[in-house]
Amino acid sequence: MRCRFAPVVYLATVAPPDGGVTLYGVNDVTDRRLRGQLYPPIEPYDSDMLALDETHSMYWEQSGNPGGIPVLFLHGGPGAGATSVHRRFFDPSSYRIVIFDQRGAGRSTPRGDLSNNTTAHLIDDIERLREHLGISKFLLFGGSWGSTLALAYAEAFPENCLGLVIRGIFLGRSSEIDWFLYGLKKVFPEAWRHFASALPEDERHDILGNFHLRLLDPDPAVHLPAARAWSRYEGACSTLHPSPETVAAFGEDSMAFALARIETHYFTNSNFMSDNTLLDNIDKIRNLPCLIIQGRYDMICPIVTADELHRAWPGSDMFVVPDAGHSAMDPGVREALVRATEKYKLQFGG
Repeated sequence: MRCRFAPVVYLATVAPPDGGVTLYGVNDVTDRRLRGQLYPPIEPYDSDMLALDETHSMYWEQSGNPGGIPVLFLHGGPGAGATSVHRRFFDPSSYRIVIFDQRGAGRSTPRGDLSNNTTAHLIDDIERLREHLGISKFLLFGGSWGSTLALAYAEAFPENCLGLVIRGIFLGRSSEIDWFLYGLKKVFPEAWRHFASALPEDERHDILGNFHLRLLDPDPAVHLPAARAWSRYEGACSTLHPSPETVAAFGEDSMAFALARIETHYFTNSNFMSDNTLLDNIDKIRNLPCLIIQGRYDMICPIVTADELHRAWPGSDMFVVPDAGHSAMDPGVREALVRATEKYKLQFGG
């Protein structure tokens, strides 16, 4: 049975001690009632495949109000793909919700393909989709790798953006990749041991390189165990509280294969960007409104990165969810994301 979506009520937030960051409080009964709420499930009114080149075709869909505020959902990974629940962050009466699966991910074909698959290609794909759908400007909404891609696209095409809602900030730098591969064991030692045990002990000095080699092997007996270990590790560290459902979803073979294969491809190539590309080009988007939402206990993309982005972008707003991890489905993050789309609905819908 579908639940009626509770109207969003804007409540006072805790005043930041340094004037820079807002902490979401959960002391009000209404706040507690709102936590975890998403809009009811909806189906697309339009979907298709868009040929990108001789190899790749990209799945896209539209739902909600065809005359509403265009919003583009950018999934994580890279390689994770989008799902039906991602439509539910947006009021379907107010938003024209555009969702697509990036090259090689989700319903795009061929799944897991690495040819012509770089950050520059993904940026061009977004622009091609915008033109294909006849959209002048859209709001960018993405988390984790989706935040990376939102920033990269906005810096390339600022004139085509209304603003950004980004979560679990990842700037694609080598230090962030090293944290994922080695630093996380300080907080999730059990998950890291299970992850690393997919490699012989003498190969664990280069986790990324040796996982990547296995994921390139055409034999499923070689690449699938590596893919499951990589993807389950990410799932196990994504939520504030243990979530067997999340780990199981990440461990599903087709999801694990595309996520692990494409993610190691991007990480091995430094995400096809120099280390500080996104921060160095922040002036190009400084005039755009931006809401940064960050779980205090996000272990996949620690808060220090979001804080650095916020400091480099004085016009941005940053909301720290005090009891959340990395996942968009952690209740406090869900609440903050829905509040963000409600804020922009009022700002751009008027």
